[in-house]
Amino acid sequence: MKSASVPTVFIVDDDRGMRQAIHDLVESVGLRAESFATGEEFLGTRQIGRPSCLVLDVRLPQMSGLDFQRRLTETGMQIPIIFVTAHGDIPMSVRALKSGAVEFLTKPFRDQDLLDAIQQALERDGVAQKEQAEIHDVQGRYRALTVREQEVMTLVVSGMLNKQIASEIGAKEATVKVHRGNVMRKMQAASVADLVRMADKLKLSPRK
Repeated sequence: MKSASVPTVFIVDDDRGMRQAIHDLVESVGLRAESFATGEEFLGTRQIGRPSCLVLDVRLPQMSGLDFQRRLTETGMQIPIIFVTAHGDIPMSVRALKSGAVEFLTKPFRDQDLLDAIQQALERDGVAQKEQAEIHDVQGRYRALTVREQEVMTLVVSGMLNKQIASEIGAKEATVKVHRGNVMRKMQAASVADLVRMADKLKLSPRK
């Protein structure tokens, strides 16, 4: 039984033989594989929490792979996609890659080419998941701030000095220093520059 931490390669291809061949290839290098005949089946069982990617056939019975790629984007499901097709052309590949696909492979393709694309896709997803986890962590710290501390943080990352912040919020400078200290401590910021980077992850709008 594979560990839950093992990356997963999802395969969507209506050709049973091709689907099984890719499935076997993926598992032969120690990765987890899950196969589906249609995009709808994949949507119903999508698992998250570990690096993953999607090997997607361009021609599917219910919805084309390119349309399915667009649907995933519209629903907010972010997963690196590797397209495979026996009927590809340059405009099709350009469209897929412009929409964020990692690779566009024409059948028959070399096993190593697919494995290389899968490795690239899993690395990309690993980085994305790490960044998302960091954002989630920073959001949790930010929510732990009081409303006034959140206000002070916004002013601090805007570049205001304590005296200016005191004037802006109608408080004493000594009070601002206390709020500022609380912000730095709760946000676990080692410096103002560190706090600015966190504000960027939070997409806080600085005061003009």
